[in-house]
Amino acid sequence: MTPTVRTEDLADAQELAKLLGLGHSNSVSTYQRRYPDMPRPVLDLGPGRPKLWLRPHVCAWAEAR
Repeated sequence: MTPTVRTEDLADAQELAKLLGLGHSNSVSTYQRRYPDMPRPVLDLGPGRPKLWLRPHVCAWAEAR
């Protein structure tokens, strides 16, 4: 069975950058390399294409840090 995702919980790299206090959306990929425990995108359409994360997972991760 495929899990259900609430679309309002999805966030792109630009929104994650704001949420994490980063200066640029490209910094999100740096965080992905630097912090292996950071939640991974739930949607990754490949290089140069959109990536979407579950905002609640990233918020919980950021609060735990």
